[in-house]
Amino acid sequence: MRLDALFAFLGAMVVAAVLTPVAARFARRIGAVSQVRERGLGKHPTPLLGGLAILAGVLVAAALWMPATVHLPRLVHSNETHGGVVHTWTMLGGAVLIALVGALDDIFDLRPQWKLLGQIAAAFVAVEAGVVVTDVTIPFVGALQFPNAGPYLTIIWLVGLMNVVNFSDGVDGLAAGLCTIDGIAFSIIAFDLNVGAAAILAALTAGAALGFLFYNFHPASVYMGDSGANLLGYLLGVAAVIGSLKTNAVVALVVPLFILAVPFLDTSFVVAKRLKYRRKPWAADANHFHHRMARIGFSERKTVAYLYAWSVLLAGVAVALRYIPYHHHNPAYFRLGWTIAMVVIVLIALAASVYLIYVLEILKFKGRRTTEMREADPSATEDEIDKRVRRDVETGEFERVG
Repeated sequence: MRLDALFAFLGAMVVAAVLTPVAARFARRIGAVSQVRERGLGKHPTPLLGGLAILAGVLVAAALWMPATVHLPRLVHSNETHGGVVHTWTMLGGAVLIALVGALDDIFDLRPQWKLLGQIAAAFVAVEAGVVVTDVTIPFVGALQFPNAGPYLTIIWLVGLMNVVNFSDGVDGLAAGLCTIDGIAFSIIAFDLNVGAAAILAALTAGAALGFLFYNFHPASVYMGDSGANLLGYLLGVAAVIGSLKTNAVVALVVPLFILAVPFLDTSFVVAKRLKYRRKPWAADANHFHHRMARIGFSERKTVAYLYAWSVLLAGVAVALRYIPYHHHNPAYFRLGWTIAMVVIVLIALAASVYLIYVLEILKFKGRRTTEMREADPSATEDEIDKRVRRDVETGEFERVG
């Protein structure tokens, strides 16, 4: 099945790459074009509906290399009610549904409640296909079972991930690149967990995203729109469920959290700030990581490169958690040397993540303070500004900068 995954990746990439210009021309013809907005980073009107080309790549690759049914390994002590089987084409029906809902939003700008309803409907289709988490294994804790709440938690997970990817789609090449990286990581891990069909699904998702990325990297000639962002979020969510969450792996829950950490963190920071200032969580603004990096002088390519590198680092940790033999299951014990190595890797990744977020905030803070001080006193030196920033951070004033 590894060859199937490779062919699915390449096939989806080629189809998406060939059809993306077609989707762009179609978008221009019907007026599905993103206009230049104050909060956006785009410099010219750009056609949407690139997600339709991604969908085509996914469907063609799935038809050629995905099995019709995915038989999942049964969980120990599980109350599984779906027989450990996922019906591929029912699940892909949810993908078609959410891509079409997203396309309608790209064309007609649907109200938020209608978009949410479409996301819930697509997630419900996935659950009906057998994509349901009834058990989750948490490191050092063990298995948690929720046979009755499983379908509802799965819908929340899928809807949440659709919105996470959608929120990250704000700068040329970012969402498509992150989904390419994350899909490859999920595919590698799913193979090691002996869930080959999930690995193929993740691989073709990554391939379709990459095929679209050829036209979406800065300067983008086409955007994926909600049709693509919701679709990729849905597919990665499904791949995470059947490829890691729905297994007995000790790192089952940790894997998707690390692989998807960058878009998760971005969304969490943005939503927290909107709630803090009593704004609607879905109301668009310019407080995402890429907006902050643009405000402190990063070019779009440099911004995307940094976020790609961060995502690769965290995805690498997830792969290491699965492949480094720090834990032996029979009998169950931790190997001291490998465990120390794994802890060091995780700490380095976490430290790098905290540092990047801290630097982004400090640089944004310094930029604002510099502007304020220049306006108040044009003769202020760089040393005076640095001292003021350090003093404000130490006194907690930094926390109140919006």
